[in-house]
Amino acid sequence: MKTLRIDVWSDIACPWCYVGKRRLEAALARLTREGHAPPVEVVWRAFELDPSAPRERPADVGYAERIATKYGSSVKEAEGMISRMTDVARADGLDFRFDRIRPGNTFDAHRVIHLAAERGVQDAVKERYLLAYMTEGEPIADPDALVRLAPEAGLDAEEVRATLASDAYAAEVRADEEEARELGINGVPFFVVGGRYAISGAQPADLLHRAIMQASKELAPPEPFAEGAACGPDGCARAPA
Repeated sequence: MKTLRIDVWSDIACPWCYVGKRRLEAALARLTREGHAPPVEVVWRAFELDPSAPRERPADVGYAERIATKYGSSVKEAEGMISRMTDVARADGLDFRFDRIRPGNTFDAHRVIHLAAERGVQDAVKERYLLAYMTEGEPIADPDALVRLAPEAGLDAEEVRATLASDAYAAEVRADEEEARELGINGVPFFVVGGRYAISGAQPADLLHRAIMQASKELAPPEPFAEGAACGPDGCARAPA
């Protein structure tokens, strides 16, 4: 059976991207349990929510304060948004710690993820960096942190260090972002299943499951474009009620 490719544009600094990853994994696990899972290749594509972000934002401004400023809301309202997102993540087995998050530029992390693709450990590195950012409070824009964490997911620390000291994979990251612009992607996660089915946002695993099944069987024309909770340049949207 031909391998089904699933391209996923996402960012490390994106709560809904981590939720979307878990839901994709749940959809694939369900297909395996059902006994008719197609061979699948998941390719993680680069998308920077804030390409102009500094190496690390000032530590004297809390996450709720940053969200309040971004949305023009009160800090209390921002805290409510964070609480709701934390609850959604918990339902998908994730422990979001917004009190620990250290926002910063993610370009270098995307370069390492491209290196990881060539070494056959892309998913593991993507997972490690998401966990580091969303749960552990690691400064994901810090090259030293990227080097230290990468071996835990199967990369060689010295190769990562050399990569970050050069401009390796910068063109690949820019190419991903250019393709995202051509596709009209302005929020992530964004899934393209089999080159046919476009799915925006952290959709339920059931919807991803259906899209994978349809694409793998090359059924009739794709379902209408699906849109769910996502993060974009202006922040992270809540899932529809």
